[in-house]
Amino acid sequence: MFRFAQHDRVRSLMRTFGGFRSGDKFFYGEVVGEEVHLLKNPYWTEIERTGDVRKLADLRVDLPVAPSKLIAVGLNYSDHIAEMKRTEVGAPLIWFKAPNSLLPHDGTIQIAFPEHRTDFEVELAVVIGARAKNVSVNDALDHVFGYSVGLDITDRDLQNQEKQFGRCKSFDTYTPVGPFVYANVDVSDVPIELRQNGEVRQRTRTNLMIYSVAHLVSFASESLTLLPGDVILTGTPSGVGPIHAGDQLEAMMGNWPTLRNRVANARDNGSRGPSQVNASGPQPHE
Repeated sequence: MFRFAQHDRVRSLMRTFGGFRSGDKFFYGEVVGEEVHLLKNPYWTEIERTGDVRKLADLRVDLPVAPSKLIAVGLNYSDHIAEMKRTEVGAPLIWFKAPNSLLPHDGTIQIAFPEHRTDFEVELAVVIGARAKNVSVNDALDHVFGYSVGLDITDRDLQNQEKQFGRCKSFDTYTPVGPFVYANVDVSDVPIELRQNGEVRQRTRTNLMIYSVAHLVSFASESLTLLPGDVILTGTPSGVGPIHAGDQLEAMMGNWPTLRNRVANARDNGSRGPSQVNASGPQPHE
């Protein structure tokens, strides 16, 4: 059961959206209390209800996003730069993750190479709401629809061996996001936390980011056309560590519902982590 903190000052303004599944049918909806109001289209394109209302408890929470591009940011917290023995590069460090790496709430992270060190990284996820190209920092947040919680799972051995970021972070199931996407919220100074088997491993506040959300959106839009539904992961704080089969991960931000994921070895399941999203589920939309 998902619970929203009633004391949140912006409780009356915050809107909550997600992807849901009932049987083999996937749909987007807006969460209102314990109900889900189904939408005609993905929420980042337009918010028009179908009139169909379901009980949240009767639905399975699926991916709340379906980006054409999944952009990741590195070295955006000074404490993480220190623990990785890196130096600030003077501009945001960005790369792409494969959208097929996305995993919903309560999905299982499948470690592709159990013999490799594979790390968790908790991050604020930004969902683009309006086409953005060469937008200024001052105007950047006008192009943001909302926010979610994400994990950037990383094969650290591959990263160190190959000296690049895309492949080691793009295995299927290596980007959990959810449970929902939250609009009309201020994320300039909110707590982020990750727990592994109940123990706090990462904890920070978003005001400690080197580059703000607005700066990251503006910077990315200089070279890319950001489309509605695209996702930007904004970097992780210190405390990253390895995951192992059997682990339970909990990622939290402010008073939002917790993103929970289990960990298993892909080879135990006869594969290297096939996507858990049904082909009839969310697809990229402009």
